[in-house]
This record gives sequence, C-alpha cells and structure tokens, in this order.
Amino acid sequence: MLSLQQATIENCSVINKLASQIWEPTYGSILSKEQLDYMFEMMYAPDNIRKQMEEQGHTYLILYADDVPSGYISIEQVEKDLFILQKIYLLPSKQGKGWGRFMVEQGFRYIKNLHPEPCKVMLYVNRENKALGFYKALGLQIKDTRDYPIGHGFYMNDYIMEKDL
Repeated sequence: MLSLQQATIENCSVINKLASQIWEPTYGSILSKEQLDYMFEMMYAPDNIRKQMEEQGHTYLILYADDVPSGYISIEQVEKDLFILQKIYLLPSKQGKGWGRFMVEQGFRYIKNLHPEPCKVMLYVNRENKALGFYKALGLQIKDTRDYPIGHGFYMNDYIMEKDL
C-alpha cells in the first residue's frame, strides 16, 4: 500500500538516506562526479534539509510503500499563486510501477488542499533527465530554459516546466 506523509525535522536522515540511493543513478550519466558530490552536499546534508524545511519553506512529503520509505517530493510556495516542485525522486528499483505518478498526483492534491484557488506549479528539470517524458505525461509543459549557477563553477541546466492547477 502506498501513502505520502508529510516529513518532519526528525525525517531529515530518512530523506538523506533515500537521496543517497537515488542521486547517483539519476544523475551519474549527466553530471560529473565533482558536481554530483557538490550538489548532494548542498541539497541533502541533513542540516541543509532541515534548513530547507525550517527557513526556506519547503514541505517534504515522503512516499511509503508498505511502511518502507521509497521516494520523496518537496514543494515550496514562492508566491501567492505559484508553487515549485523542488524535488521529485523515487528509488530506481521502484520506477515504472506507477509510484512516481501517485507521488506527483498526491503532491498536486496537497497543493490544491493548501491553495484551492487556481495556481501554477513549476518544476526545474535537467535537460538531459530521462524523466522528461514522465513529467510531460503528467501535464507539465516546457516553458523556458535556464542555466542557473550553483557555485564552484557548476550550473543547473534545466527546462522550466509548468502546469496550471
């Protein structure tokens, strides 16, 4: 049975552990080892996850499959009618089973419960990410590109995808 539960500060280590199993298989063929390591520390060190939750307004939702953590999504409200799906990750062994769709659709439901009025959802997707078709199938559309500097000479080279909710 699948469920999506809102994470608390006590779940930072769970998110870190999931990320450590997902990060390299997802980006290992796209990014250099140096950039992978830099970005992982920047985004997934437990203290940085805590900071995202406490100071930056990120809400993490953890996907559980029969009570086993299997993925997560992070949502940030950046304007009254604008939300960003900051992170959407599922263990590689669980992909292709409809679990990712469940997770994203439940994320959309979370946003609509929080903000019933019409709003927009954005997602930044690496231009080489193999999940691009998955996001398109969920109704997200490419609106633009960005090359966003993240420090140490590294960039996130993304599509900016959007969907109206």
